[in-house]
Amino acid sequence: MTAPSNTVTTHVLDTALGHPARGLYVVLERLEKNGAATPVGSGTTDDDGRVRDLLSAGGVLEEGRYRLTFATDAYFGAAQREFFFPEVGIVFRVGSGTQHYHVPLLLSPFGFSTYRGS
Repeated sequence: MTAPSNTVTTHVLDTALGHPARGLYVVLERLEKNGAATPVGSGTTDDDGRVRDLLSAGGVLEEGRYRLTFATDAYFGAAQREFFFPEVGIVFRVGSGTQHYHVPLLLSPFGFSTYRGS
C-alpha cells in the first residue's frame, strides 16, 4: 500500500471570455531558503482548464514554500490577444501532514486573482 501524499491541482478560468483557459502551461517549483527554485512538476490545462496533478511521477511535496508559474504570454499570444502580465506567479506554503492543495486562477488579460480552493 502506498503512503498518502500531498497533491497540487489548479483550475484556470478566463474571466474575460467566460470559459476555462485551455492549453495554459503551468510549472510547480519548490522555493529553497536561499532563493533557488527547483522544478517539481508541470502540466498544461485540459479542455476544462484544469491540471489534475502537478507533481512529476513519483514526486513528493514536502513542507515548505512553492510557486506555481502560469505562462500567460503564450496563452494570450496564441490567441493574438493584448495582455499585461507575461506570467503569473503564485507562491504558497505547504504545511505538515497530508493535504490536497488546489490553487485556482481567475485570469483576464489585465488582471488575475487566486485563492486556496478545495
